[in-house]
Amino acid sequence: MLSLDPSGPEWDCPLGSKDLEEEGPWGGGSGLPPTGCFPGSWRQDVGLDCKGSPEGAEARAWTVYYYSLLQSCLQQAGLPETQDRSQVPRTGCPGAEVTLCVLGSPSTFLPVLLEGGVQSPGNMLLCLSPAWLMKVPAPGQPGEAALLVSKAVSFHPGGLTFLDDFVPPRRATYFLAGLGLGPGRGREAAELARDLTCPTGASAELARLLEDRLLTRQLLAQQGGVAVPATLAFTYKPPGLLRGGDASLGLRLVELSGKEGQETLVKEEVETFLCSEALGDILQVAVKLSGWRWRGRQAWRLHPRAELGAVVDTVLALLEKLEEEESVLVEAVYPPAQLPCSDGPSPGPGLAVRICAVVCRTQGDRPLLSKVVCGVGRGDRPLRHHNSLPRTLEAALAAVLALEAGLSAEQRGGRRAHTDFLGVDFALTAAGGVLTPVALELNGGLCLEACGALEGLWAAPRLGPAADEAVAAPLVETMLRRSARCLMEGKQLLVVGAGGVSKKFVWEAARDYGLQLHLVESDPNHFASQLVQTFIHFDMTEHRRDEENARLLAELVRARGLKLDGCFSYWDDCLVLTALLCQELGLPCSSPAAMRLAKQKSLTQLHLLRHHGPPWPAPSLHAVPCCPLESEADVERAVHQVPLPGVMKLEFGAGAVGVRLVEDAPQCHEHFSRITRDLQGEADHPGIGLGWGNAMLLMEFVEGTEHDVDLVLFGGRLLAAFVSDNGPTRLPGFTETAACMPTGLAPEQEAQMVQAAFRCCLGCGLLDGVFNVELKLTGAGPRLIEINPRMGGFYLRDWILELYGVDLLLAAVMVACGLRPALPTRPRARGHLVGVMCLVSQHLQALSSTASRETLQALHDRGLLRLNLLEEALVPGEYEEPYCSVACAGPSPTEARLRLLGLCQGLGIDGPSYPVAHFLSHFK
Repeated sequence: MLSLDPSGPEWDCPLGSKDLEEEGPWGGGSGLPPTGCFPGSWRQDVGLDCKGSPEGAEARAWTVYYYSLLQSCLQQAGLPETQDRSQVPRTGCPGAEVTLCVLGSPSTFLPVLLEGGVQSPGNMLLCLSPAWLMKVPAPGQPGEAALLVSKAVSFHPGGLTFLDDFVPPRRATYFLAGLGLGPGRGREAAELARDLTCPTGASAELARLLEDRLLTRQLLAQQGGVAVPATLAFTYKPPGLLRGGDASLGLRLVELSGKEGQETLVKEEVETFLCSEALGDILQVAVKLSGWRWRGRQAWRLHPRAELGAVVDTVLALLEKLEEEESVLVEAVYPPAQLPCSDGPSPGPGLAVRICAVVCRTQGDRPLLSKVVCGVGRGDRPLRHHNSLPRTLEAALAAVLALEAGLSAEQRGGRRAHTDFLGVDFALTAAGGVLTPVALELNGGLCLEACGALEGLWAAPRLGPAADEAVAAPLVETMLRRSARCLMEGKQLLVVGAGGVSKKFVWEAARDYGLQLHLVESDPNHFASQLVQTFIHFDMTEHRRDEENARLLAELVRARGLKLDGCFSYWDDCLVLTALLCQELGLPCSSPAAMRLAKQKSLTQLHLLRHHGPPWPAPSLHAVPCCPLESEADVERAVHQVPLPGVMKLEFGAGAVGVRLVEDAPQCHEHFSRITRDLQGEADHPGIGLGWGNAMLLMEFVEGTEHDVDLVLFGGRLLAAFVSDNGPTRLPGFTETAACMPTGLAPEQEAQMVQAAFRCCLGCGLLDGVFNVELKLTGAGPRLIEINPRMGGFYLRDWILELYGVDLLLAAVMVACGLRPALPTRPRARGHLVGVMCLVSQHLQALSSTASRETLQALHDRGLLRLNLLEEALVPGEYEEPYCSVACAGPSPTEARLRLLGLCQGLGIDGPSYPVAHFLSHFK
């Protein structure tokens, strides 16, 4: 299955004007498209015209061409033909839905389009003509425009596609286009992408920089430590970003003041270069043009290294073609690594290898190697994307995207313009018996298309790569993430309850997302009062008055004239009040009744025990017998109803404060008396729910491993779930000790946990929101510990964001605004995290010395651990919550666990009374 390319282009390509034309309208070419290119049969009488935007004959011909190309691509992938439903326009929800818009060649972007149809069904749109799009001025944002989609091909799961009209037009939340500077659709696409209010995955300005061979080779060599061909560059009025090449890296930059009269300088420089050690044993050099105008064009010639005169003449001839910021390159031509033939030596030219990698921008602007393939072709011909067959190749790559950080919005082509994916081409060479990849250039669509072609090889026999290997998956996740930001920027949200130091991230994230927050808080001196648009001081500590307080707060909101898009809370005490307030203000939220059910732990279990279905399996299978306790008489009755040993806890508690294993009736009475004496009201231990009272419950103790499931629900549908594992607790207490993410459970067990958590939420009426469900996995399946009807606490939001690139906070605020969160359908972890909790009662000495806050923060900043601070002060007490979480990352749970264990031993966190190795034993 190797491409031998019997009729590929010659190495020595002529430099006439015809050879300098790039194929296709997206690259700047013009004229009519080729005809008769696509064997196959599909309907031709489809509605490709866009009402109100008529196309000329040439533009119409290209639209028909690309529609046929799409059908050919779908046919070869074994997918059904596009269905035309443009006669019945789609209405949609303008401004409230994700719209991922691609304008370009279907063959280039097919991997992205198909993956988008899976991750965000019906929201991935392919426009085959610029006439299907329209820019309109954005109110309140001078110089920027919104992009509207009137017509597109929409993509859905299973490769289903539909030709749709949109009335009213859909507003793009992300735009990705094939770009070019010449006449034709590439230039139109570049103009459409410039200065948009929505995020764009590319711009002509950025592509002009990143597809300049000289600039990118310098960038890769100096900042990425990547091997590049030895290069001599003659540049005419170079751009400011092009700094002098470092000779030690094999890059020599010669700035020219003019294009004429340079014979002596050129000869001297070429002679020095051809004799330099940088070329090593190289026998040939290539002379080529570099710059945006020359991308994809065959403007180059090969010469033997010994032919100085011929090289100089070619350089001088090409100098005449230069414009400002363009270069003539003289570069080493490395002999390709020859692949041995299975049948022994071959009389033919042998086989050469070219490596192609796709790198995607992910959460936190970090590059992720998405796919590496290699092209195999004849060793005596130039190996290009379209004359080699892609094959898999395992490799590692560190890509450099830092260039954009120093560019202005104008230089990037707009405030929202970023490069979200790159293609990197390497030649695989052999020197001294060592195979070495040498970076040739960066590109956009070609590498993406090559990797998509590799996946297409498996499509027909249905032997394709696993979902997590799809080349476009990380890119689509980034498109969705940036779309969510676009939808939420400027949204007005009321936050009920500010929380403590562990929730400081909320205010930082709100600023990053452009949210306008208004805060209701009981503490008039809370630090967050200075970080919001509006601060409303209101005493909410007595939660048995929540209904009255909700009415009063609604009046205050109206009196202040706040125009809210949503209202939410992440603080346990304020969840029912928030639901009541949303009801008063007519804002989206789960019902107050559902919040009350989930908030009161015994009520949750008893309600679910009565929920026998259908559908099956019913939530009752996961509920645990329990009894509410408000008096000593209740305790006496409960010990005869609930099997012992049991677990006693506060009805409205949080953080495992006051939770204890009880073996018999005397222990039950003793613990009940101690809690009712020590924890009577909010002042005794703020933030754990005592504003609801100090009632307790006794529930059956179930054996098994403990797990957290963090869910995102919208309209009663499960959008995402993240499962983590907890270590054994220090009985008889239940304060968390250790955790691991992602889960180490088998896939079937993980699915059981997710479904149990989902069914329990639905059983309580929790249909919309981000919820944290604590369960145990027993021999008889999942059993519910409790539901927290808010975003997971402690380290969970941070870990999920770090590993999966999904922000539960952003999902929560989107649901609060009535918007479906833009989430990938199958988020994939980028590694493993294993963490341990630090307690003041166990670690006061270490936290005051070897593991001080400053030391832990310094290690966090260096990337050696992940720190989540949960409390501000080192104050020991009988009823305590963890002070902080310390975690280590690794490519496997074993490696992360061993790193953490070594770190805890060095910092003094591990010890006889706090055996970290035991707490991590579940994660082996």
